[in-house]
Order: sequence, then C-alpha cells, then structure tokens
Amino acid sequence: MQDYVVNRPDKGAMEQALRENSTGAAGAILRLAWQAGLLRDEIQRLTWEQVDLWDGAIVLPDRRVPIGRELSDWLQALRDGRDRSQETVVLSDRDHKPLTPQSISRLARTALDRQGQTSVRLIDLRHDFVLRQLEEHDWQYVSRITGVEAAGLNVHFAGHLEDKKISTRIRREETAQIDEFALWKLLRAEGASPAGVTLWLTWQAGLQLEEIVALTWDQVRGDRLCLPRREIPLSGGAKKALEELAAREGREGPVLTAPRSRQPYDRTRLSKLVRAALVRAGLDDLTLRDLRVDCALRSGGEGPILSHVRQQGWVTRNDVCALLNVSRTTAYNRLKQLVNRGRLTQVGARYYLPERVVPPDRQEAAVVDYLEREGFAYRQDVARLLGIGAVQCRPLLQRMLAQGTIVQDRQRYLLNRKAAPREEDLEPAVPAGGGGGEREL
Repeated sequence: MQDYVVNRPDKGAMEQALRENSTGAAGAILRLAWQAGLLRDEIQRLTWEQVDLWDGAIVLPDRRVPIGRELSDWLQALRDGRDRSQETVVLSDRDHKPLTPQSISRLARTALDRQGQTSVRLIDLRHDFVLRQLEEHDWQYVSRITGVEAAGLNVHFAGHLEDKKISTRIRREETAQIDEFALWKLLRAEGASPAGVTLWLTWQAGLQLEEIVALTWDQVRGDRLCLPRREIPLSGGAKKALEELAAREGREGPVLTAPRSRQPYDRTRLSKLVRAALVRAGLDDLTLRDLRVDCALRSGGEGPILSHVRQQGWVTRNDVCALLNVSRTTAYNRLKQLVNRGRLTQVGARYYLPERVVPPDRQEAAVVDYLEREGFAYRQDVARLLGIGAVQCRPLLQRMLAQGTIVQDRQRYLLNRKAAPREEDLEPAVPAGGGGGEREL
C-alpha cells in the first residue's frame, strides 16, 4: 500500500505565487486549494451560486467552508470584473471557458514550479489547509469544513502536527445552546442507527453512555425502560427508534450490537459514532452531556425550579441542590441552561423570572431614569424598581457611587449634579450685559 505523502508548501513561496497571479485562472486555483481546501474537481465545478460573499463562505454539496477576508475580497473583485455571462468561477484566461481537470493541474504545476515548489502538488495545498486548521481548531470543526472523516484526520495528518495528535477537546467558554431543529433533522436522518438510538436515549431519556451500552431488550418494556435502580418513560421518538431497531435486529440480548461481530458496542466506539453524526449535522460543539442536562431540565428540573421562583420570587444554587437533591455543579449547570434558554435572568447569586426583573446590563440606566424623574431614592425604592432584593442593590449602588454617577445623602441616593455635564445638556453662554443671570452648573 502506497504511503499517504504530505508535502507542505513554503508559506513565503505561496504568498509570492499569489502576488504574481493576482488575476486569472492560476490565481483562482491556488487560492481555492490553499486558502479554502478545495479538491481539484470542486475547483473545476465551482459556480458563483456556491460562493456566499455576504457570509464569507463557499457552500459545497457536502459542507460549508468559511473563507477569510483576503479570499473573499479577491473573489469579489474577480466577480466584479466578469461580464456575468458565465456562472463557473474558474475560467480559461484565453477563451473564458471552463477548464478541464488536467488544465487545472497544469496551471497549478507551472505556478508552483516557478516558486521552486517542485515537490508540492495541487492536493498538497489542500493538505496544508487541513493541517493549518488542525493547528487552530479541534477535529470536529475541521472534519465539518473539509469533509475528511475523523479516522482520515488521525491516520493521515496527526503525524505532521507538533504534538503528533489531534485535539478532541471541544473548545467553548459557555454552555452549549441546543439547536433543536438541527437535532431533530439529525435524529430523523439517523433513524434506528446506533448513533440515532444513542442520541434518542440520551436526549429524551437522560441515559448515560454506560447505561446505553449495557441496555438489554428485556429492560425495554413498552413505553418504559426498567433499569436496575429506576424506571424511565420513553418519548414517542425514542420508542419508535427502538421498535424499528427491534424489527430489524430482533429482541434478544443487548440493544446495540456491532453489525459484524454482533457483540455489544464498547463505550469508546459508540461515542465516536455519535460524535461523527453530530459533526456531519453541524452540531460539532454539542456533547452527550449537554443532551443529558437538557433532558434533566425538561423532565425533572425545569418545572420545580420555575415553580419555586414563582412562589419565592427568586432561586439560588443552594435552593436547587435541596429542591432536586443534586450536587452544586449539577445545580449550576441546570440554572445556566435556563438562563441560556431565556427562562431565568441571573442577578448576582440569585435567579429571577425575566419579566419580573431588570437585567443587569440595564439596571444602571433604570436607576438614573428613576432619579431624573423622582429626584431621590432609598435602597428599597431601587429594589422595587429593579425587582430584586434590597441587599442585591448594594453592589450596584456602590459601583455607581464610585463612578460618580450618584451621591449619597444619609439613606437617600441622588444624581450627582456636579458631575461633568453631557454635551447635549449644556446651554449657550449668556453674553455679558445680556440681562441674564449666570448659569449654575
């Protein structure tokens, strides 16, 4: 078997090649291969309809490739210079006709040889694009924009990276927000596949991966799962997926088995199948844990939490721990999900219904407007205005005092009239002898 060879081009030589081919077919070929990772056939067939200059992306049948400002501007200039009679992006410089695959390879070869890149092939420009993306992003993202499966990324490209491995860590700072429409599309597409059943049982039944791997058909009883320590109702979608799987595979032994060996899936393999399905659907930032948390909120956590907030006016993480008998970390994650869904608004350590509280980013403006209208306010007035507790007003009022926005007179808070006036508040100066009094600032 022939080795998979990757000949990375020299960056300086490539930049020089782009400068020398600032217009024309060779420039388009080099840019689309090196800056967007397109294959030769994709370059040949690319049409302007597939070039989304507004959102900065090239939309191919199997993937959407984001493009940088440099390539986007170059394609815009190329488009503007055309007479719009041809929809094909890459045209011959001589007769303005679409190029054959052989002509594309020849033009790329000539341009690369001119820069001394004699060992670099057109496909190597795509390979270099893949490697540059892997150096900056996790494999889920790279797989989605390049169309290369996870196995291919590991086998062909990991050895060319500095760490000799490909990052599997999902890089994000906040809790994932689930695109339910995209997830439903994925579930319909996967049906009763191992990935589809796993997603159904995670999102709709809250099962952990270890429980799914160990699940047997004798635990599936009508519309319920009877696990050793609990019973879980099945949603319509999860039940239908299991029924389709049973009709195809039978109802004996483990629910999920590998197609060839008929042995139960191990946790790692099943996790990879699910991850690949999520990547294909553009949900590469979503994890099974995110789906379990979402299930917990919908089935057992959201209702009690919101009911508690309606009764008490607010809820804290400790309240959720006691209410649901969960850890502080789990309580925090459930509250964060409710905030992301717009069901709660966080103010300090408390969580409120959005319609009953002024959000933190608007509190200061609300206080200023109130003081402009009423003249002064006590802390209790501010609490009623913002819909929060009087104790929670203290950090806001202290911050506004430190900024000089307000001043304190015993228990009252007033606008600082001695603060620098806004330009629109200034009145024209009265000329000397004009009969007017001096304006007091």
